[in-house]
Amino acid sequence: MTPASLPGRAARAPALTALLLSLALAGCVNLAPDYTRPAPAVPRADASTTNIATDPARPGTSALSASDAAQVLPDWRAVFLDERLRGTVELALRENRDLRIAALQIEQARAVFRQTDAQRLPALNASAGASRSGTAGAVTQQVSLQLALSSYELDFFGRVRNLSDSAAQALFSREESRRSTQISLVSETAAAWLTWAADLERQRLAQETLASRERSLALTRRRHELGAISGLVLSQAETAVESARAETVVWPTTLAQDRHALELLLGAALPASLEPRAADASGTLSQLVELPAGVPSSVLQRRPDVLAAEHALIASHADIGAARAARFPSISLTASAGTGSRALSGLFDAGSGSWSFGPSVSLPIFDGGSRAAAVRQAEASRDIALATYDKTIQTAFREVADALAERATLADRLAAQRALLAATERQLRLAEAQYRVGSTTQLDLLDAQRSLLSAQQSLIALRLSELLNRVTLYKVLGGGWQDIATAVAAAPTTAATTTAPNAATTVAPKAATNAATN
Repeated sequence: MTPASLPGRAARAPALTALLLSLALAGCVNLAPDYTRPAPAVPRADASTTNIATDPARPGTSALSASDAAQVLPDWRAVFLDERLRGTVELALRENRDLRIAALQIEQARAVFRQTDAQRLPALNASAGASRSGTAGAVTQQVSLQLALSSYELDFFGRVRNLSDSAAQALFSREESRRSTQISLVSETAAAWLTWAADLERQRLAQETLASRERSLALTRRRHELGAISGLVLSQAETAVESARAETVVWPTTLAQDRHALELLLGAALPASLEPRAADASGTLSQLVELPAGVPSSVLQRRPDVLAAEHALIASHADIGAARAARFPSISLTASAGTGSRALSGLFDAGSGSWSFGPSVSLPIFDGGSRAAAVRQAEASRDIALATYDKTIQTAFREVADALAERATLADRLAAQRALLAATERQLRLAEAQYRVGSTTQLDLLDAQRSLLSAQQSLIALRLSELLNRVTLYKVLGGGWQDIATAVAAAPTTAATTTAPNAATTVAPKAATNAATN
């Protein structure tokens, strides 16, 4: 280093110091309102009717902390045990177009966040140039190299930071929306597969009914040939057979429609090895874990649609901060440093360097109330997001309560239907025995057959309802229920520990942004 180069470096030192100081002060004020998770907007319910309850000592809080509820992500494989059903769901998760779109939307939101977050850092541009010119026989050349900082905004009032936080929350919301799409896809695929299995069982029942009616018709014809019964009785038996045959021929169309509905969800053809069978409608799901006396309302807050609504609410707080910051002065920096020489070899010689540093201030004086209206718009959007969050919680509460209310009566309904089926089977056996010896009429036999068919069809429908109710519980509980009893048992009960979750619900936008960048 030559002594002649020291003055240039000393001259650049104040500019470098000013730039570093400006970067350190940027973002020192955040005008966004503090965010605290709202209390669940659900009623204090009787656990005996809805099986969902809030803490009676502290209305609006829950027995399970929000952080515990957010960590519960049960695997759908723990709910569906049949290997063919699992394979069908896995095929849907690989091929479904809605889920693929949701994943691409996450990538889109992540790119938007990175673009917005990049505004918090200086944009440096390097340039190099060389020129040759000649005048009156003299040839000159110039070589230059420059590094420039162009219009970097010092974020004293947190405008850029809040825009970045809002984009981060939009990314988080997209991720929860994708998880919601996946849970819906799993439940809809399972429901379509089970409906197909139930229709296969209905088809088998229709075929067995036709065979039974044909046997009865053969017996009736023999009796008619012997003169034991009239032609009207024979006609009634023939009518019963044709009615059963008409019921049988509609099922191929129904089953084809079941296949088409399932393959639309899959986004691909279903292999024959994964097709359901008639017996699958009688039970392919794991048993429902016994629920605690009161499912805490915070379990609803782990649903992806609720979490997506909360991220939108957090983003609206950041938008308010950005709108408020826009009403304050904006300070930007423009700086450059470089070197130039007539020869490439002298580009880094002493005295060839140059630099410039120029801050600029933009102070809003009069805008016709535009910036104030922008703040009011952001605040209104925050209120809308809050109402949407409350509505989402209430919808989740109702869906879970409805599913649990149906679940509470399914066992009794199944028991009653099985008892009815046993009674109609006994009735048909007695009617057939008495008809053979001529002690009862054809109408009594037909009535017993119709009663048995109705009871069998009702039992198939009720079994399907019981299975679909489990699928619904998987969906409305945010992806499963196996973790609820464990989470409730592990929830803190003392006053000292129940206050901790409330303190933890305040979200630090900076931490959220860091999580998004990771």
